[in-house]
Amino acid sequence: MKDRESVSPPHPARDVTEHVGYRLKRAAAALRGAMDKALREQDLTVPQYSCLEFLDEHPGLSNADLARGTFVTRQSANVVLRGLKDAGLITRADSTDHGRALPIHLTEAGQQRLHAARGAVYAIEERMIRSISARRLTALLADLDSMTEALDG
Repeated sequence: MKDRESVSPPHPARDVTEHVGYRLKRAAAALRGAMDKALREQDLTVPQYSCLEFLDEHPGLSNADLARGTFVTRQSANVVLRGLKDAGLITRADSTDHGRALPIHLTEAGQQRLHAARGAVYAIEERMIRSISARRLTALLADLDSMTEALDG
């Protein structure tokens, strides 16, 4: 007997391509590929764009907070931030009056690059959700949140 036959799948599926995890990974890979292509034209990577978006919504974040918000390690966030700083897209204090966290902010050039990149990324998301009704999109977002909470808890 095969090992696969001894373990029941979590839901009816003919093969691996019908599993939720596979479909999520496939959608994520398609999204990442489209974003990579679009952001390359803005001279940004997906992690750099994510940092710019997060800093626009939460100016003054520390590296640790930014890493958590963009789903990368602190070390990876440092590499991304170094590239953004070298490109003149962010400012980061060399020291702080209190604590160890060094607040990060977008520069005017960072705001401009983000604005251009955001249009390209939002167009991709629009293509991705175009065939989903507003009601189904709301339910999908809630379902994705529920799945995340089930795994985080």
